[in-house]
Amino acid sequence: MTVTDLIQKHEGLRLFPYNDTVGKITIGYGRNLTDDGITDAEANLMFSDDLARVEESVAEAWPHFNQLDEVREAVILDMVYNMGLGDVLQFKETLDAVAAGNWQAAHDGMLASKWAQQVGSRATEDATMMLTGNWPGEGSAT
Repeated sequence: MTVTDLIQKHEGLRLFPYNDTVGKITIGYGRNLTDDGITDAEANLMFSDDLARVEESVAEAWPHFNQLDEVREAVILDMVYNMGLGDVLQFKETLDAVAAGNWQAAHDGMLASKWAQQVGSRATEDATMMLTGNWPGEGSAT
């Protein structure tokens, strides 16, 4: 046995946050999120894993995804990361416009949504990217 084995045995693995015996939000093998949080490296690792899962789920669920340019793929990924795949798939008319390359209709559909009201500038930036095919701050329409 090692110290790792001993501590993991005593702490146990919990993959969802819980309150420990003194009320601290905890996860994993006893990580005290209330007092210790996570490091930048851990946040980046979790983000990388989450983004990979999002990209895989979108590619499996929506066949037009891999036909998009990098910027428009990024818009779809940003929306799914924010709302979840199920909610984005409810944007049927917008996704149909994207699949058809009707960037104006896709832009307009995004901005006419409840999501756009909720997230404000995020939706405005995503919709502009969908319309132009450019990253924020880059040139005009492609």
